[in-house]
This record gives sequence, C-alpha cells and structure tokens, in this order.
Amino acid sequence: MSTDVPVIKRSAAPVVTSLCIRQAHTTRAGVSRDSLSLDTGPRGMHTWHMDRDGLGDFLRRRRAVLQPGDVGLSAGVRRRPRGLRREEVARLTHISTDFYTRLEQRRGSRPSEQTTAALARALRLTQDEREQMVALAGHTAPPRAFRTNHVSPELLRVLDRLDTPAQIVSDLGVTLSQNRLAEALVGVQTQHTGLRRSIVYQWFTDPAERRIHPEADHPRHSRIHVASLRAVHGRAGDDDEACELVDSLLRESPEFAALWERHEVANRVGTLKRFVHPLVGPLTLDCQS
Repeated sequence: MSTDVPVIKRSAAPVVTSLCIRQAHTTRAGVSRDSLSLDTGPRGMHTWHMDRDGLGDFLRRRRAVLQPGDVGLSAGVRRRPRGLRREEVARLTHISTDFYTRLEQRRGSRPSEQTTAALARALRLTQDEREQMVALAGHTAPPRAFRTNHVSPELLRVLDRLDTPAQIVSDLGVTLSQNRLAEALVGVQTQHTGLRRSIVYQWFTDPAERRIHPEADHPRHSRIHVASLRAVHGRAGDDDEACELVDSLLRESPEFAALWERHEVANRVGTLKRFVHPLVGPLTLDCQS
C-alpha cells in the first residue's frame, strides 16, 4: 500500500556559530603565508569561533568519499589512497598543499570565507554540508528561518483538512501537531516532555520506538536522523536546544556517536518508509517533508 504522508516541518535559522564548537586558541605557530587562504579581512560577519578538530575531521572524511573522476581528474595507474589526495584538493581550491594539510591535521590557521567557499566547491559539498563547514570554520552561514513551537491557525486548518496521515514537526524532530490519521499510524507524539519530545532522541534511546519500522530499515533511519540533526546543529547558532539534544545523545547512544563522527549532513526531504502497524500490518508510505 502506498500513499502520501506529508510532514510539515518548521526549520531553524542560524544567527551565529553554535556555542557547542570550541574556540580556537591564539597562536603564532604554523601561521600560513597563503594570502588567499588566511582570514585577514574585516571583522564583520564572523563569529571567530573555529572548531579545528571538527573542521579537520570534516575535511578528511569528505575528501575520502570523492574519487578523481568526481572532480574531473584522472586516477592514474598507481593510485593507492582511497579518495582524493590532499594535493589534489589543494590544487582544486587554489591553495598550497601545506596550508590544506595543516587544516586536516587540526593545526592550521583560520581559512578565509573565500577559501572556505572554494573548499566547498572542490569537495562537491551539498548546501547542507557547506553550511556545516562554514560554521566549523567560524563563519556565519546565511540565515534560513527561525524555529518556533507555535503553529499558526492557518497551518492547523490545512492539517485538519488533509485526508492522509500528516504531522507538523520541528527541525529538532519535535512533533508539534498531528491529525487523527497520523496518531493512528505512529501513535500520539505530542504528549512527551523534555528531550523525549524529539523523535530523534526517542529513536536512539528507546528501543520500543523502532518497532513500527522493519528491523532491516533501522540503519537507514538512524543515518537520516543523524544527518538531519547535524544540518540543524551546524547552522542553528546560539541554540541551547540543539546543543543539549546532541550532547545528550552523544553521552547516551554509542550508535548516535558513531554516526555523528561521519559528518553526514542532509535535510529530510522525501522518502519511502515501511511501517509494521500492529493492526493493519505492513505498510509502505510515500513520506514528504
């Protein structure tokens, strides 16, 4: 069985770089002489909080998943490393290999906005991944929208008139409102308190929350949850809710912590989901966010 299941999502907006990232220490060691790489511009739209560890790990993992053909380069005959070489990324970005290497090794100077944008192009980052890297580099990503738990009467009227399961969910996975068909499908999700309000938190801390989906689909759902949350965390700015959710999951769920280290970033869009309903049985639904 297949049907449309709209999930009306509220998004969050970045204002400044997340306070969860670590502030870089000022040092003269290893200062770059790359005039186009080092950030020496006016202190206008910057947060000045560079997460060296996060940026270095992000760059290394993104480089590892690219192949030379993905960026228009020849693989050659003697190629052992998986992914692109550091010198290839540096060449595509028009910076020195030494400067890029220091970034990956978590000891580099803060890259300028120009260099950060060039790295995003060289590594073929999606918009979500680019925003994540911009935040790690200590720059302010362009705003999208502000999070709110308020649901307007107009939106509620739309929800009520839909003849398919639908619910309004925040960017942190908090279900704000459901119609009756959604409650019948996944249960009432609006009565939780604290961190349990987030379906992401429930997914990684309460095994019972996974029973509605086939066990074979659990790894895919886990990756989607983590990638979506990382996108929010990377652009949310001074966001205590996002920080608390991530920090709690890192402490309580080894599975979440392992997936978080992959630096996969993506917003939920549309996907097919399989359900195992206790009364109806197996269902395959077309879900759209």
